[in-house]
Amino acid sequence: MSEQQAQGACGTDGQSTSPAGGVGFLGGFVGAVLFFGFFPGLPHVIDWGAVLVSVGVGVLVRWGVRWWVGR
Repeated sequence: MSEQQAQGACGTDGQSTSPAGGVGFLGGFVGAVLFFGFFPGLPHVIDWGAVLVSVGVGVLVRWGVRWWVGR
């Protein structure tokens, strides 16, 4: 019991369970989708390539936010 309390907000793998990573992912994903949808000069079609790139951007932003919070 005392070991569980000592972990605090850390999960079983030592990762923080704060919502900052999820918020960072959603922000990056939505930002990339909006970029592909509304940036002048690009075709205004959201296809699977744009969705996959948006997921990649979301993962990078999530990683960056988790790194920033963990400093």
